[in-house]
Amino acid sequence: MSPRGLRAASIAVAAVGLAVAAYLTIVHYAGGTPVCAVTHGCEVVQKSAYSELAGVPVALLGLITYGAILASLIRDDEPARTACAFLALAGFGFSAWLTWVEVSRLDAVCSWCVASAICMTLLAGLSVARVLRAPAGQAVTT
Repeated sequence: MSPRGLRAASIAVAAVGLAVAAYLTIVHYAGGTPVCAVTHGCEVVQKSAYSELAGVPVALLGLITYGAILASLIRDDEPARTACAFLALAGFGFSAWLTWVEVSRLDAVCSWCVASAICMTLLAGLSVARVLRAPAGQAVTT
């Protein structure tokens, strides 16, 4: 895939992730229960002690991270590609841990969380590919 294609794919995946995180953040602050394909899985996860980190909803952290990734995709120079990769890899690691928590600690799976984890996994791969394919010190033409 070309550098331009990698960037376009990253923007599309980050937009989907942003939408998922926005939905979960809205549901959290509204005090509701997310619509879930798995019976009660989303409710169990969303209402668990693991749904917040230092009092901040994990969904809001995802929303902020996806927003920051999209912001890093505005520019296409080495610092922006590096920032995008850092954010996506950190998000991937956090998503992997949260998925482990869902399966091993909560015995519940949230389909929205799985969708977000898939987005973050794709973003990690795409962003690393963007870093590796771009010539050092040069902007990729768009």
